[in-house]
Amino acid sequence: MSQGVKLMPLALVVVGLMCGCATNPVTGQSQFTLVSSSQELQIGREGYKAVVAEYGTYDAAAVQAYVDSVGQRVAKVSHLPNLEWHFTVVDDAAVNAFAMPGGYIYITRGILAYLNSEAQLAGVLGHEIGHVTARHSAAQITKQQLASLGLGLASMVSEGFQRYSNVAQTGLGLLFLKYSRENENQADELGVEYATKAGYDPREIPATYAMLKRVSDKSGQRLPTFLATHPDPGDRQNRTTALSQQAAAGKAGLQVRERNYLLHQQGLVFGRDPREGYFEGQHYFHPTLRFQIQFPSGWQTQDTRSAVMVGEPNQRAAMQLTLNEATQLSPSDYVSQLERSGRIAAAQGGSENIGGFPAWIGHVRVTAQDGTPIIYAASFITVRGGQMFRILGRSGAIGDPDDQRILQSMRSFASLTDPRRLAVRPDQVRVAPAASTGQFQTVIESMGQQALGLDDTSILNNLFPDQDVRRGQLLKIVVHG
Repeated sequence: MSQGVKLMPLALVVVGLMCGCATNPVTGQSQFTLVSSSQELQIGREGYKAVVAEYGTYDAAAVQAYVDSVGQRVAKVSHLPNLEWHFTVVDDAAVNAFAMPGGYIYITRGILAYLNSEAQLAGVLGHEIGHVTARHSAAQITKQQLASLGLGLASMVSEGFQRYSNVAQTGLGLLFLKYSRENENQADELGVEYATKAGYDPREIPATYAMLKRVSDKSGQRLPTFLATHPDPGDRQNRTTALSQQAAAGKAGLQVRERNYLLHQQGLVFGRDPREGYFEGQHYFHPTLRFQIQFPSGWQTQDTRSAVMVGEPNQRAAMQLTLNEATQLSPSDYVSQLERSGRIAAAQGGSENIGGFPAWIGHVRVTAQDGTPIIYAASFITVRGGQMFRILGRSGAIGDPDDQRILQSMRSFASLTDPRRLAVRPDQVRVAPAASTGQFQTVIESMGQQALGLDDTSILNNLFPDQDVRRGQLLKIVVHG
């Protein structure tokens, strides 16, 4: 989704953590921790709900089942084979994978496009499994005492408007956790060990790190790239090469399964999926939810699955648009209910027709946890079937120029009816055999019109432009939607 400013990060709080010691499943040694195994499971469960809401799961049952099957195969030979493991493909273009405590592993569709064998996938999943079995997240939470972790997600709401529990927020915060050199070294070792024990050839793994280095400078994604959250502890490719050669020594029958992996990528969505919303300048279109809105000129933008956020460049003001819970109440009655329930302290505004929809627009006052009153410009717009959109804005003061821009933007909300915009489609991966033997550059140019240039396509295939390919070798290109 669109890049932009990070607005008012939430603090991470977990209630009721107890100090104590636990046995590390990998080392067998006693480990001081503030997070028990049962609390790790709770963080994983609650965090899963938040991840799905914030980023969405990739809507391709065959891909989800395939990744899960590989993950389960690797997890069964880990130090926690009886843990209930969960492997989920996140619908995001970022090249990343991450783990939450309790056996919850996430991998983006973005990194799936850049891997080129099942053995490489097993290596990535094995690395993340290693973070869980070695309890790296629990160790980091303990070390930081939950004081300084931030979500990196925009929040413009007080406690009364929070979307997730404190535990779920902690889980989300772990997506942005940077592991230590020691943690990364151990996860690399465990990833190689687990993939090999599961029957995969670990000598495929080093090429993954070569690819990640090539793609990292081009990422610029909403979620951080793998090398941002998993900082490179030295020369990772050389280190995993040595580890994998040692692990594979004397073992026969280790599998790569390149063809099987590539065939599962046929039709994989690549890059931003415009069906989930996209910006053209300051104009935002959402084909799936069939709405559009114009945001203030020059403001920075950030688009996630759960919210669209914009901010004045000097952080004087900000806006957030979300899909509210469904309700049968009119917008004005809904605001009255918010007052009666104490979710807002006061409201001043009235009913309007916005874009042909019934709406309430005005200002609401909420009370922060420290008792400070906060004023938001607010609008609640009811569309089809009781769906309600909530738009909140905050500026220096009611009536100032930024406040007026926010209200003007709220009133630009309208239905999206343009057939061309409603029919927009994402770019996709196409897998096809090379028609001839020759240099990658020559062969790939013969495969028709493509959405990526030569350099990006070569990275996608873990090859270089002047590298030879053979006739019939499966190659990936990206085609326009």
